[in-house]
Amino acid sequence: MKKHIYNLFLIVLSVLFTAACSSDEPDYNRSVITIGNTEKTEFDKWLEANFVNPYNIAFKYRYEDIESDLDYYVVPAEYNKAVKLAHLVKYLCVDTYNEVAGTDFTCEYFPKMFFTIGEWEYKNNGTFILGTAEGGRKILLSGINYLDQYIENAQMLNHYYFKTIHHEFTHILNQTKAIPTEYQLVTGNGYVADNWSEEPYNEIYLSRGFISSYAQHSYQEDFAEMMSIYITNDADSWEALLKEADKESEALIQQKLDIVKNYMLTSFGIDLDTLRSILQRRQNEVFSGKVDLEDLTIK
Repeated sequence: MKKHIYNLFLIVLSVLFTAACSSDEPDYNRSVITIGNTEKTEFDKWLEANFVNPYNIAFKYRYEDIESDLDYYVVPAEYNKAVKLAHLVKYLCVDTYNEVAGTDFTCEYFPKMFFTIGEWEYKNNGTFILGTAEGGRKILLSGINYLDQYIENAQMLNHYYFKTIHHEFTHILNQTKAIPTEYQLVTGNGYVADNWSEEPYNEIYLSRGFISSYAQHSYQEDFAEMMSIYITNDADSWEALLKEADKESEALIQQKLDIVKNYMLTSFGIDLDTLRSILQRRQNEVFSGKVDLEDLTIK
């Protein structure tokens, strides 16, 4: 009797397994996970022509556990979302720095790898990681599967993705040219490390002389936040932000901004206002429909 029941169980299990496999057969030509010698998609060919060949930049959209932080539960980026993001990274970041500083600058300093994952990396303090930079060569971008929710809103798109890229790129530049010592002294006693996300620091940062709550973490994060927030906001948005601070705090923020501007100009020959102007123009061109975010034609 036990033998018959066991055999029946194996038959049922086999049927279920076969049905599951036949009804959910993966498309290996568009896999979002690295599985051996995956055949190149049209997207792979587009990436090769627009990132790899001209700049030696790898844009990895398939999931690779070796590139992931195993301390977090993550999922692969969706194929169509990755296509759109790659177009945006090229037009708003790579091409922007080409225009302001030349392709030699981009080839020398821009990160050599982007790795995307679909979900945010959630921390146990109620915050989540938008992106990280590693060793001056790699930028991780998370939450890619939410891209369509923000793709028509410049403020949200910058907040969740592109401010992150410019922020992390600033860290990479800082590894080449150190942050001036004078920057560390402007609000030197105001840094609160991981307490930046807790009350009252998550609400009173402007009155303390910081451009964002995360800027209170350390002078390194403060510097990166100052640059990335400045260039992703137009003049009106920036002024509106400063109006929330009192005169003394606004002066501290302006003092730090002046140091960032001088750093970029003397270290890399980049006028920060010119960079912001170019970025804002390109951003408007994206939202006006000038850029087809799904076109994989190789030109």
